[in-house]
Order: sequence, then structure tokens, then C-alpha cells
Amino acid sequence: MYTNGTSRINDQGQLEIGGVNTVDLAAKYGTPLFVYDVALIRERAMQFQEAFKMEAVPFQVAYASKAFSCLAMFQLADELGLSLDVVSGGELYTAIEAGYPMDRIHFHGNNKSLAELEMAVEAGIGCIVVDNFYELRELSRICKERQHRMEVLLRITPGVEAHTHDYISTGQEDSKFGFDLVSGQVHEAVQQAHEDEFLHLLGVHSHIGSQIFETKGFVMAVEKMFELIEVWKEKFDFTPSVLNLGGGFGIRYIEGDTPLPVGEYVRKMIEVVKEKAAATNLTMPEIWIEPGRSLVGDAGTTLYSIGSHKHIPNVRDYLAVDGGMSDNLRPALYQAEYEGVLANRANEEATETFSIAGKCCESGDMLIWDLPLPKANHEDILAVFCTGAYGYAMANNYNRIPRPAVVFVEKGEAFEVVRRERYEDLVRLDLPLVKKVSN
Repeated sequence: MYTNGTSRINDQGQLEIGGVNTVDLAAKYGTPLFVYDVALIRERAMQFQEAFKMEAVPFQVAYASKAFSCLAMFQLADELGLSLDVVSGGELYTAIEAGYPMDRIHFHGNNKSLAELEMAVEAGIGCIVVDNFYELRELSRICKERQHRMEVLLRITPGVEAHTHDYISTGQEDSKFGFDLVSGQVHEAVQQAHEDEFLHLLGVHSHIGSQIFETKGFVMAVEKMFELIEVWKEKFDFTPSVLNLGGGFGIRYIEGDTPLPVGEYVRKMIEVVKEKAAATNLTMPEIWIEPGRSLVGDAGTTLYSIGSHKHIPNVRDYLAVDGGMSDNLRPALYQAEYEGVLANRANEEATETFSIAGKCCESGDMLIWDLPLPKANHEDILAVFCTGAYGYAMANNYNRIPRPAVVFVEKGEAFEVVRRERYEDLVRLDLPLVKKVSN
């Protein structure tokens, strides 16, 4: 069984995370249940930060909160000294409720509403990553009305296509995100932002994709940025003080995935930025990055109770669990792959192969195809690994299935940080049909 962080098989042959038996967690909190290894999140945050500190360069590591958001996660990120990347009013509201330092919040997104921009300005957040001319114009107007100067980055699409799934490649030229290079939009945007009385242009941002296992794409993005910077220096007397190189650092989901140590991504970024800054006689800019998946992805494990078993002779054995695409949409959305074990019999030999089906009324609701397991039955608990990013964050109420609970585990203790939805929660916002009374 592949393990990382504090995961291990205890003397009873059962899966343990953070010193807590997962079988006990399932019994206490029910299933499906997201379990987060807090020690592993701490370790990853430290690895990113230490890689920058070793090179003695100015930096910010911002947690990309779209991966997993809740009050406790934001409070943990604050404790770890991370900045925070939010992409909606809801994520910003959660950060405010969590008491997050406003000056360490960056607001992303390709279609921020006017209400969201106003909310961000009024909250006094640290930076807005401007995605388009509409947003640039409206943010300037909002800041002028409030006599508030806002620090901004401009998101650019550097035309670098990371080696990743097409659906989650976001840095190539044809993208809904950012100002493109070929048309010259980015030069116009830089001039407007740099000359704006109420916007302070810190620099630029790029994000080339997700689940990236090499550094070449980041190097190419930096090289393209510096080609632009030389133009801006000459035409507008502007040089960025910040380069935000985004995130997308890969994690191991299944055997064969080969992510680099997080420090290796950082060291290569620093190396190429230093080289290009020296070659162009520019002051070394502050480097910002935005890890999300690589901070919380493999720190999360989902526990399910096994239900029905369907045997199709000479074809397949299906095991159904009490969750599925309602708590993990990624297999249906991205054809994402996972590994898992029976949490209550984790050291038993895998003698059979099962396909793990969700309970939603969709034939595409399959979590894992062809998972080796011991002979399983409805009393077993299935643990699916590396579900900490975009699992609970994408959870939904399809088929009116309540969303799971979330627990943090560390040093032998478990803390419930998101309670399980109840049926009454599902109708809380519903309104009954009121028919007009005819005279």
C-alpha cells in the first residue's frame, strides 16, 4: 500500500492517519468522510517556504483556496504564514469570517462581479489579479469613487501549454483567462494600469496549467515574461516588482505519477528569474506562487462504506459505495484516477479486482476502475487516497445527496471542521409553491 505523510497500517491491520484509526473515524463521523492529515499540510508549506529562504529571495507562497476552502483550512493557512488566493466572493467571505489578514489576500478570477470587486476593495485586500479590460476599467472606477489605491497584478497568457490534461491547461494562447500576448493586449493593459491614479501595478501573473511534473513550462513562461518586461521598460518606464508564476505543481495520485519535490520547482523558478533579471539589468522581483493541490491534495483521504456488489460473469465486479460524483466529481469531469484500500483490512492481500461505483443515478459515476482488493463486503470501509484537492471543493447535492463531513487529524486527535449536511439542510433555501387564490 502506498503511504505518505502520517498514514500507516497499525497493529490491527487498519489504516491510521495522524495517529487516529480511520475505522474509528468512520464509526464516529459516518461516511463518506474527508480526512485531512494536518502534519502533511504543515510539511508541504514549510518545504515551499524553505526553498525560497535558502535562495534568499523575496517571495510569497499563497494557498490557492479553490482546492479546499473552509474556516479551519483558512485558519491553518494563516497559522502557516501563507498568503491566500481567492476566486470568488464566497471564498473572500470565508476568509473574512476566518479572520484572515486582509493584506495577504489575492483575488483572482476571469469574471469578478462588480459586487465582488467592491467587496474586495472595501475589505482592503492586498492585491487583485486583473484578468481583462472590463475589470481594469471597473476596478479603476470603484477605487476612484472610494479614493482607495489598490495594488494589482495583470494576468497574462504566456502561450505555454503545460504537459497536462487539455481541460485544465490554462496558460496557452486560446484561453478564457488573462491578456494575450500575440494581439498586443497585454501592452495596452500594462500602460493603462501603470498610468492609472488609483491602481498600483505590481507586476504580472501567469498560470500554465495543473498537475505539472516538470519545470520546463515554468522556465518558458519566465522567458516570455522577460521579453515583455524589456518592452515595458523602454515604452512605459515600467518594470515589475512582482512576478506571480502561479501553481499547478503535480502530486502522486497513482503509480506512475512522478511529481518533483516541491523545492525543485521553486529552485528552478528562482534560477531562471535571477538569470533573466541579471541579463536585463533589472532588480530581482519578488516571486509569488500559488500551490493548492500540492499543499492539500495528498493530505486528504475519503472514507466510504461499501454497499452493493454486482458480479457480471466474465466481465466485471462492481462495488458500490455511499458516495461518488457528489463528493468527488474529478473522475467524471477529468477522467481522474485514484488508488484505494480497505481501511479495516489494509494489510490483507489483494486477491480480486473491483470497479468502484458511486451511488448517483449516472452510469458515469465511477470512482475507480479495476482496483485490486481483498474479497470485500458491505461491512468494509474503503479509503480512497489523495482526495484533498477539488473533492469537497466540488462536492454537490446531485440526487439530493448531503455533502460529507470533514475532519482534521493530527497527533492522535481528530477535529471536525465541516459537519455533515442533514436532509433538512437540503430544503433550507427551498420555497413552497404558492398558488394564486382566484376570486
